[in-house]
Amino acid sequence: MLTVAALYHFTRFDDPDALRAPLMAVCEEQGVRGSLLLATEGINGTIAGPAAGIGKVLAHIRSLPGCAALEWKESHTDAMPFGRMKVRLKREIVTMGQPDVDPRASVGQYVSPAEWNELISAPDVAVIDTRNDYEVAIGTFEGAVDPGIATFRDFPAWWEANRHRFHNKRIAMFCTGGIRCEKSTNYLLGLGEAEVFHLKGGILKYLEEVPQEDSLWHGECFVFDQRVALKHGLEPGTHAMCHACRRPVSPADMTSPAYEEGVRCPHCAEEFSDADRERFRERQRQVLLARKRGARHLGAEC
Repeated sequence: MLTVAALYHFTRFDDPDALRAPLMAVCEEQGVRGSLLLATEGINGTIAGPAAGIGKVLAHIRSLPGCAALEWKESHTDAMPFGRMKVRLKREIVTMGQPDVDPRASVGQYVSPAEWNELISAPDVAVIDTRNDYEVAIGTFEGAVDPGIATFRDFPAWWEANRHRFHNKRIAMFCTGGIRCEKSTNYLLGLGEAEVFHLKGGILKYLEEVPQEDSLWHGECFVFDQRVALKHGLEPGTHAMCHACRRPVSPADMTSPAYEEGVRCPHCAEEFSDADRERFRERQRQVLLARKRGARHLGAEC
């Protein structure tokens, strides 16, 4: 059984490039795979590996400037959900494109999973899902507003166009692990919104701690690895991933005439050229050959 750790931490890294190689080295030494992003504003990512190896990597991250208070969310899997380890430098660890947003200065009020149901059931609360449209499509909270955004960078424009809908409302926001809400709540506070809340630990913590019989969550939660989606108790979900468009596909999607494994799905049937499709088919042939050899083809990675 492997441990999966999802983490983020906002802090000031004066030279994130200098942190990359040592972080990559400890991950490789410990047999840990996944993806970590470094930027001047901090660190974000998900990693998987043996429990002891994950512990060593987390200890290394906690030793970085300002990261002693690092928190993370753990789940477990019997198959490695990543093909390799990547440590990348980015302008932002979650891209919002708002240079004045700084979660280190202020964020909304944290709400624990145990208290979340009561908050979002109140009539004066507007519940907003800050994730991308394809994530919302496979699961969200009861009564939540879906902004229908393709990327988090689109959220500020959506809010400006729709803020009148939430006049005199308290705002409750949520995302997968909490990182988007750190920025989106800071953004709303900067615009003068007084009562802004967000789910501490995100959907993943809620699904881990709140029993299904008490839950206001409907569907599954998209995750950015080969597990694709998780259910209550952080158990594997039923969705797969289309390796053409990288969107989740449901069991019903896989019965559609528009579905061809590794090549297209109902969501992207009209989005690629014939040349693209042939390239995807060749990649899928290589994936299947690798699978027969008991190997992993990098083209099938999340």
